[in-house]
Amino acid sequence: VQLQASGGGLVQPGGSLRLSCAASGIILSINYVGWYRQAPGKQRELVADIYTDGLTSSADSVKGRFAISRDNAKNTVNLEMNNLKTEDSAVYYCTARSKWGRGTLVTVSS
Repeated sequence: VQLQASGGGLVQPGGSLRLSCAASGIILSINYVGWYRQAPGKQRELVADIYTDGLTSSADSVKGRFAISRDNAKNTVNLEMNNLKTEDSAVYYCTARSKWGRGTLVTVSS
């Protein structure tokens, strides 16, 4: 099982990014998938997740701004991030079946 997060970059406050978690060796549509982030000096925290039945949840800090979704045709789970804030800056990781992908860096700065 391999996971790879992509889509990070530098964006101004209020901007948007779309992260993608691509997988090989695992069908994401039938597995729980979580997006986590870790900022420098802080613990890794759950941002949003999606369950096998399609139910989603997200951290209070990103509710109304971030949305997680599946693209079953591409075997990816995406994280749409809108109205980004400086405090959203972190390395973002996806996880499934206890596996972690290499993260993607999101920097929100003017």
